[in-house]
Amino acid sequence: MTEPAIFHYTEPFVLENGSILPEIELAYCTYGKLNAEKSNVIWVIHALTANADVADWWAGLFGTGKMLDPEKYFIICANNLGSCYGSTGALSLNPKTGEPYFHSFPLLTTRDMAKALDLLRKHLDLPRVYYLIGGSLGGQIALEWAIEQNEIFENLLILATNAFHSPWGIAFNEAQRMAIQADASWQYAHPQAGMMGLKAARAIALLSYRNIEIYNQRQQETDIEKTDNYKASSYQQYQGEKLIRRFNAFSYWTLSKAMDSHHVGRGRGSAEKALQEIRARVKVVGVTSDLLFPLQEQKFLAEHIPNATLYELNSLYGHDGFLLEFEQIQRVFEI
Repeated sequence: MTEPAIFHYTEPFVLENGSILPEIELAYCTYGKLNAEKSNVIWVIHALTANADVADWWAGLFGTGKMLDPEKYFIICANNLGSCYGSTGALSLNPKTGEPYFHSFPLLTTRDMAKALDLLRKHLDLPRVYYLIGGSLGGQIALEWAIEQNEIFENLLILATNAFHSPWGIAFNEAQRMAIQADASWQYAHPQAGMMGLKAARAIALLSYRNIEIYNQRQQETDIEKTDNYKASSYQQYQGEKLIRRFNAFSYWTLSKAMDSHHVGRGRGSAEKALQEIRARVKVVGVTSDLLFPLQEQKFLAEHIPNATLYELNSLYGHDGFLLEFEQIQRVFEI
């Protein structure tokens, strides 16, 4: 991997809703070497709380002979706009005020996030992308990008994602934001505002990422006399603590709102019409046990994208299967 780099776009960045960021930065990582024809680019878009180091969070798919092979491909992953791993977000300084944006950071959409990635692509002088890959929120952004710039991408691998966010998904996100709002510290303009709320939000989110089968398998009690301090309780606490050590409530708020905003049909007539604009060869991957992005949403994508094939991952891990089922994903990539 090269050292993480920062792309600094110094022009005003106009958002879909008309708001303007005076400038933006995107942190990104690259791996491998670009060939002379610039034909070996794989671009990965991360999900909600990940970062630009795809070799870290998708390590099972990274390395020689694997999907993300730096000896064969030039691999790029950028931290999404609004996140907290080096890209412009709510804790960034507003150049107009010299102070962090905090609660004044504007609403982002998945279309805005795709637009920012395309600025980085142009900056890197990459006329084509051999493979665009994204899961969950990353898949939503990938779809927007593949519609807006449909001559750029040769292949598209999207996992556990959808054409528009469902009322079910929006409700889960709103419940998480309600947890953040319930934290009295959220009202303050401070980097640590809302962190206990974020801990609770992550615990709520985990219920949508997994399912009853995996909890029964991994968190079942063996002591039938126990009346408190259950494994499942400790697990929820642990997952919340783990996130607040590396993330912040402001970015979580921004990115969950962006996910809610996702609808490829907005301004394009319908989702069906928008998906027809994709020119890439597309592999749509769904997880059979996914509660948050159920398989019917990937079936919809495969039905309406012209050159798409649906693949099903059998997994006990629910939505998180797209991050964990390395062997199955590798086989899909190789087909």
